[in-house]
Amino acid sequence: MSGLEFSARLALGDFRLDAAFEGAERVTALFGPSGAGKSTILRLIAGLLRPDEGRIVLAGHTVFDSATGLNLPARKRRVGLVFQDGLLFPHMSVRQNLLYGPWARRAPKPAAFDRTVEILDIAKLLDRAPRRLSGGERQRAAIGRALLSDPAVLLMDEPVSAVDQERRAEILPHLASLTQEFPIPMIYVSHAIEEVERLADKVVRIRDGRIQDS
Repeated sequence: MSGLEFSARLALGDFRLDAAFEGAERVTALFGPSGAGKSTILRLIAGLLRPDEGRIVLAGHTVFDSATGLNLPARKRRVGLVFQDGLLFPHMSVRQNLLYGPWARRAPKPAAFDRTVEILDIAKLLDRAPRRLSGGERQRAAIGRALLSDPAVLLMDEPVSAVDQERRAEILPHLASLTQEFPIPMIYVSHAIEEVERLADKVVRIRDGRIQDS
């Protein structure tokens, strides 16, 4: 079963998106220059934007269909979303951030928690506040929180673009390990070819709101 079926049209000011593609079982990269529409597609999948028309299917479940009027709210789409800057809850420790997703979904899984902490190498960070973390540490914690929310699909919006090259080299191996360990489809947005080549099973190239090839 495909991780994603996406078809949507959307007008945002002068920008026009008209795109259709299917995702891979493991990692699908949305690749293209800034302003191509990659992040817009991710927000449409997550339910943070609504297409003017189209159809979106996640892990075999239709979450949007303009023909029938179906539009599941974001909270019911079971997506784990990681932005460029992590966006951890500042008043919570790393441990509390990680546990927030399972608590919100009522799906606590201690074994998954322990394995995620191990793979992301964040055990020593669990009792720290987000303000005491480096950029790379914040991103690893944010990835862990998204993964532990029991998602049907992980959406990564340029998760390493806001950190320096050293931190990027630190995070990418952990991401590669996660894709091997957990059978959750991932949609990975990037304009960096080295990230795409390292992580993706399928590449969808986007320019000016249109699919170039996939």
